[in-house]
Amino acid sequence: LRMDTPGGLDTSMRQVIKEILAAPLPVAVFVGPSGARAASAGTYILYSSHIAAMAPATNLGAATPVQIGMPGAEPDKKPESAREDEKKAKDKKGKDKKARDEAQPDTSTQSTLTRKQIHDAAAYIRSLAQLRGRNAEWGERAVREAVSLSAEEAKRINVIDIVAHDVNDLLKQLHGRKVTVQGVERTLETQDAAVTAIEPDWRTQLLTVITNPSIALILMMIGIYGLIFEFSNPGFVLPGVVGGICLLLALFALQLLPINYAGLGLILLGLAFIVAEAFLPSFGALGIGGTVALVIGAVILVEPEAEGYGVSLPFVITLGLVSALIVFSIVAMALQARRRGVVSGAEHIVGASGEVLDDMQTEGWARVQGERWRIVSSTPLIRGQKVRVTRIDGLTLIVEPETQQRSEGGAT
Repeated sequence: LRMDTPGGLDTSMRQVIKEILAAPLPVAVFVGPSGARAASAGTYILYSSHIAAMAPATNLGAATPVQIGMPGAEPDKKPESAREDEKKAKDKKGKDKKARDEAQPDTSTQSTLTRKQIHDAAAYIRSLAQLRGRNAEWGERAVREAVSLSAEEAKRINVIDIVAHDVNDLLKQLHGRKVTVQGVERTLETQDAAVTAIEPDWRTQLLTVITNPSIALILMMIGIYGLIFEFSNPGFVLPGVVGGICLLLALFALQLLPINYAGLGLILLGLAFIVAEAFLPSFGALGIGGTVALVIGAVILVEPEAEGYGVSLPFVITLGLVSALIVFSIVAMALQARRRGVVSGAEHIVGASGEVLDDMQTEGWARVQGERWRIVSSTPLIRGQKVRVTRIDGLTLIVEPETQQRSEGGAT
């Protein structure tokens, strides 16, 4: 089992470990290639394997359990020297090594639930270490103190069995090694073994993509914008369908990630402000505030303790620029609409030109902007004469001849 992971769900980890413990054939877990890691849940899986191997420049550890959506468990904050002094004092009092290993961490800043989780995880990794004959003390420290090890150090203190450069090197080193499987000792013959890679199926690959924090954030934004567009323009259907699907996928991904609800709230608030900018005359205030809230929310969306699950900084910057562009476009359209002349209503009629339909003395009919209007004039008008509207009185237009207006303008 080749592994490179920052961790995962406790339930999934225990399911993998149960499969390894019940396997009829020996299972070798290899942390590789170089640069890979077996952090958090990966450390437990490595401890459970029949053969634990790592490539050079890899690491394992930091196995303290973290509650999804809540602050992470605080590891023991006492310095190493203080812990050594406590152990020496307990030696003087005659306490055995087992009692020292089971010493309680500093619980002044830990809740009862957190302590229960840490004790349960520590006992679990200790049981796996005892089953495989590995360093149980360091495994418990990885849980209680969130410590980590490099591959070479792990080999030196009996946390792993082999340091191999690649899978072929691992198979060569495994040849002739004896392991116990289901209580039966077996000798491995792997020198000429054929290697067949079993890649994750399409479902696993799809879920891996969806549960990426950046992808989950994109899906959430598409979902919200799609539903808003559908509600604003009922009948388009497609934006609502796509928005609903994307929003549900985003919610599925977020419930699997160790998210910070304050960050999620800021993201939703920022989206609400940006959408409100299109409907309220704030001229940029709501949009700028929404962009700032969106960027801050994206930065703090994932708990800092959940290493490897953060939203990348380039994505956050791109998200902020796109949001700022949306806000700028909305404000620009609002300012352009403010400068545009009136194109409907009474204000639009005033100043418009028309044509008299019949000879008249003071009252008659004229065609203005393609419509038939009743008009009143202080001077007699003839059929076909051009007039200009000066004001509106109810459903009657007050007009004057265009020639009169031009002559007055010329005299002035």
